[in-house]
Amino acid sequence: MTVLLMDLELAGRNLARHARRNLFLGGALAAVTFLLVLLGGLTTAMEQAMMQSAETLLTGHVNVGGFFKVTAGSAAPLVSDYPKALETLKAQVPDIDFYTSRVRAWAKAVSETSSMDLVLGGIEIDKEPALPKVLHLVEGSLDELRKPGTLLLFEAQAKRLKVKVGDAITISAPTARGVNNTADVRVAAVARDVGLLSSFSALMEASSVRALYGLNTTTTGAIHVYLKDSSPEHLKAVAARLRTAYAETGWRVMEPEAQPYWMKLMQTVPAEDWTGQKLDITTADDEMGQFKQFITALRVVTGLLVFILMIVVVIGILTTLTIAVRERTKEIGTLRAIGMQRTKVLWLFVLETGLLGLLGTLGGALGAGALAALLNRASIELPAAVQVFLAMDHLRIALIPAAIFGNILFLTLVTVFASIFPARRAARLKPVTAMHHIG
Repeated sequence: MTVLLMDLELAGRNLARHARRNLFLGGALAAVTFLLVLLGGLTTAMEQAMMQSAETLLTGHVNVGGFFKVTAGSAAPLVSDYPKALETLKAQVPDIDFYTSRVRAWAKAVSETSSMDLVLGGIEIDKEPALPKVLHLVEGSLDELRKPGTLLLFEAQAKRLKVKVGDAITISAPTARGVNNTADVRVAAVARDVGLLSSFSALMEASSVRALYGLNTTTTGAIHVYLKDSSPEHLKAVAARLRTAYAETGWRVMEPEAQPYWMKLMQTVPAEDWTGQKLDITTADDEMGQFKQFITALRVVTGLLVFILMIVVVIGILTTLTIAVRERTKEIGTLRAIGMQRTKVLWLFVLETGLLGLLGTLGGALGAGALAALLNRASIELPAAVQVFLAMDHLRIALIPAAIFGNILFLTLVTVFASIFPARRAARLKPVTAMHHIG
């Protein structure tokens, strides 16, 4: 331990002797770390916002949904006789935290001044324990959603339709029989936006949605299941088990596909040659398929940017250390002449670079953390176009300590590995040659 402390002290003194050069290299490492931490935090915040939005409005951890086709070319997002489907679900999944039944619908909302298309979720508010925790009301009350003919909108929707709590709007929807039904509903509550999906999704009292579509009480859109263990591997295993169980009990089950149900409704299902009921068992990741692809693409772009920056940094490290070896050739020769082994010389150069890398990356991470904290506290409202891209209404950076530590460790190790080649050159210098070097 004493030897290590002495080596660290020596490395620190050597870094201080060449402060200008090392500040330049350390600053480059700090800048790369700064960008990496901020980009990673922004990507994580986007993913969290998307998942919160989806799990609030469109999906559970596992979903027992499906489609009903009166004719081969038409489809509706329905599960008929869902109490029977619920029995199988409860028998096969003992670790349910809670479940909800959502009637799925697609309709046009028409106010006195404007109109827009909405993906409607028919809810029974008494059976939605998660909604009060994630919805932040601007006005109105969730209790009002117990009453038939009521609707919850989000801020952006209410602004576009130019309505407030208590106002009436008309909902128009095409039924599976090819008839357009309409219903006048009252805005019971307006909630704060929860990301991209809240720009086109709204919640409506379930019996009103059923009346709009002419459905009976045993028909729903999907059963959203929330599990105590929500890890992706567990959710996939539960979904696979349910597909097998439903097939064995006589249900027709669709093949798994990582697409949201409305994409299947518009593209896949109408093109398939079958009629009647089929169940579609999905996970949250399946329903978020396109959004996950977007996040993956963003991570790839971030990775490419960091890779390019790291190439620049590695070239800088190689150049800087080559110059350092040249400048310190006599010093190296003296150390070798008094008995220092080659491995020790190699170790001291690598230790210097590792210390520089650690200090530089730590400084960059601390700077990024401080900026992220300021931005989160400022709660900057984003323009509408940016909200669609980032899936957030306010700018937020989600910093995960483990990810930051991983970035620091990764960049420090890259710095150390980049230093090995010039450090080996320094260690191989012959004492006599090094001491007579003129540089």
